[in-house]
Amino acid sequence: MPVKTSKAFLTVLGVPEVPQISGFISPVMEGDRMELTCKTSGSKPAADIRWFKNDKEVKDVKYLKEEDANRKTFTVSSTMNFKADRSDDGAVVSCRVDHESLNSTPQIAMQVLEIHYLPSVKIIPSTLWPEEGQSITLICESKGKPLPDPVLWTKDGGDLPDPERMVVNGRELNINSLNRTDNGTYRCEAANSIGLNSAEYVLIIHDVSNILLPTTVIPSLTTATVTTTVALTSTVPSATAINTRDPNAMAEKDATDHAVIGGIVAVVVFVTLCSIILLGRYLARHKGTYLTNEAKGAEDAPDADTAIINAEGSQVNAEEKKEYFI
Repeated sequence: MPVKTSKAFLTVLGVPEVPQISGFISPVMEGDRMELTCKTSGSKPAADIRWFKNDKEVKDVKYLKEEDANRKTFTVSSTMNFKADRSDDGAVVSCRVDHESLNSTPQIAMQVLEIHYLPSVKIIPSTLWPEEGQSITLICESKGKPLPDPVLWTKDGGDLPDPERMVVNGRELNINSLNRTDNGTYRCEAANSIGLNSAEYVLIIHDVSNILLPTTVIPSLTTATVTTTVALTSTVPSATAINTRDPNAMAEKDATDHAVIGGIVAVVVFVTLCSIILLGRYLARHKGTYLTNEAKGAEDAPDADTAIINAEGSQVNAEEKKEYFI
């Protein structure tokens, strides 16, 4: 009886080892180049390695595959090279090993980056339009790693000239009762172990806001219209003046100026129309006079001829009469 045989091919998979990341140095200075290598051994067939930074895959990497000494499995490695930036501080770098023996659960190695960088400095004023008598706060915003030391404030290259009015509170400089002597360049310096950085702010003190408000006086019909302009300051209270200007908001300042100009134009147009009406009325009333002559004694004449004769005789003494158009 013949013997039946069959053949089967068995493939043995080599499960890759847990990956390791090498080349990491902490902390890293901003601007330095970093070279990280992810390596895993024992895979068959060769495993695949992928890099991620904050869950975003990095494509520009180098891949290397080597056969192990047993000539059955492989060791694979991948290298990522990049320049350290302050935006990378706290980023999570991970390398992921994909292999058919791992099914849907890849092996992952992770590393958190720590980047040290020079402080960045910015000065933020509390108002964009400082005026005499007001107060202003300059905020020195500094960011760096390690955290910057307490900031240093100076004016025009020297110490603050009036410590009683110029008070430093942490990163803030408060200046009270502003006057023209406070004009100048204010400098904020921040430093850490990496270095020193600074920012400057030029302070210009403006005069107290002035607004011109028109007032119109309408006299009697026989006089002319008089328009006067009174200058009112925001520091003197007045029952007839309303100061609509907000010196702390440049956008509202422009809108207020347009409103005031529109009001002035409207008043000027109104006054002009009133003047024209009054002038026309005056000219109409004084347009002119004329003479009328009426015959004396014409009423007692018996007929028309006698009335004419009587009228000619009395024309010399005719009475002048005036009539006016109103």
